[in-house]
Amino acid sequence: MSENTEKLRTLRGRVISNKMDKTISVLVERRVKHPVYGKIVRRSTKFLVHDEQNQCNEGDTVSITSCKPLSKNKSYRMVEILERPN
Repeated sequence: MSENTEKLRTLRGRVISNKMDKTISVLVERRVKHPVYGKIVRRSTKFLVHDEQNQCNEGDTVSITSCKPLSKNKSYRMVEILERPN
């Protein structure tokens, strides 16, 4: 079996911090239905993401994908910058 048979998880989020070296903090929001009341609510998760060239700024929308763990908390890498704020 090939070692790349597993699916990589790809997410889309907004950069909320780029103060670290080669690392950005990305906020990923998702909309889920409340189990009891049925209302759509927003849930968010923060990921530490590897950014090799330090090219992201705060407010950018980026695409990230899972990878092997790079540190204790960092197991995602940035694929591309989708949108920059004006």
